[in-house]
Amino acid sequence: MDGTRSPDADDPVVTDPDKYHVVLENDRVRVLEYRDDPGARTSPHRHPDSVMCTLSTFDRRLHFEGGTRDVHLETGHVGWLPAQVHAGENTGTSPTHVLFVELKDSTSTPSTSPDAAPA
Repeated sequence: MDGTRSPDADDPVVTDPDKYHVVLENDRVRVLEYRDDPGARTSPHRHPDSVMCTLSTFDRRLHFEGGTRDVHLETGHVGWLPAQVHAGENTGTSPTHVLFVELKDSTSTPSTSPDAAPA
């Protein structure tokens, strides 16, 4: 067995297959590539505990059950992303390009708080 899993309905590769693509998966991690253009929006989806690596500078608005948070990240930012459920939109003038390294052994409960956004 290679450790891959069947995607859930709130998995970003299911909710937004035009933006999220699996680039590597094994029994420990799944690496997603995300790309969008200015004005693009995602459907609500779930991320487990992850490491996020930005490959472009971008501006986003993240929508959580508990509110919203605006985020500006520069190319080359690497940060911890705690488990969370959100939807997002590209509010900037440039495309978004990000890699997410999702941890499979995460036991964290997804946050619905705007404070859980990438830092």
